[in-house]
Amino acid sequence: MNILDKIIVDKRREVILKKSIIPVSQLEASVFFEKKTISLSDNLRKSTSGIIAEHKRRSPSKAEINYSFTVEEVTKGYENAGACGISVLTDGKYFGGSLDDLLLARATVNIPLLRKEFIVDEYQILEAKAHGADLILLIAAVLTRDEIKSLSEFAKSLELEVLLEVHNQEELEKSIMPTLDMIGVNNRNLKTFEVSLDFSKQLAAQIPDDFVKVSESGISSIEAINELKPFGYKGFLIGENFMKTDNAGKAAKEFISKL
Repeated sequence: MNILDKIIVDKRREVILKKSIIPVSQLEASVFFEKKTISLSDNLRKSTSGIIAEHKRRSPSKAEINYSFTVEEVTKGYENAGACGISVLTDGKYFGGSLDDLLLARATVNIPLLRKEFIVDEYQILEAKAHGADLILLIAAVLTRDEIKSLSEFAKSLELEVLLEVHNQEELEKSIMPTLDMIGVNNRNLKTFEVSLDFSKQLAAQIPDDFVKVSESGISSIEAINELKPFGYKGFLIGENFMKTDNAGKAAKEFISKL
């Protein structure tokens, strides 16, 4: 069983437990159900930098990245740096995140927030909406076509945008549907953790222009972004590169101004 399979087994258990404690009616009572969401896909289309900056304390591939900042410091720093949107990891066991991080980010900034999570159930999409997210991530590697369809339709019914993550041609082919807004290519193989920009380059031509193209993981230089832009990429998700410094906002600001 690879790490991704392990995460999904744990996630399904976690969702069952959460459902037993917090009813859907309580999530739907959140003030955010009335709030208009902010579009990341619009921001990316208009932006010259396309940076989606990530709040991430640790990951399975890098035990600890950074625990020394508050969510407010990081997200405010990213917003001031000119990021198009912010990705907030909400998985606890493997990434050291939580839904509270999303809530604190929402209280701090007024740019699009992505709930970065391993979504396997509509309940998690309700949680995302209730904690102030503007969009969700769906990972093609762990979902069937029917699941992608039903989960993305449910997200759209809550006015949330959908970023679908793929890693190869097969995942992309099974996933293309009108309820997606953005398609992200993960340059990290989630099964082996090997990273290569070639994944983004090879899949670019297969992604229809109706979707905003996003490249995720392993982007640590201006050169990498300049290499990917001719392939039609408008969004670039960067986490570790900023979080591993002693001031994530400042690192993002310097990176974006160089772009």
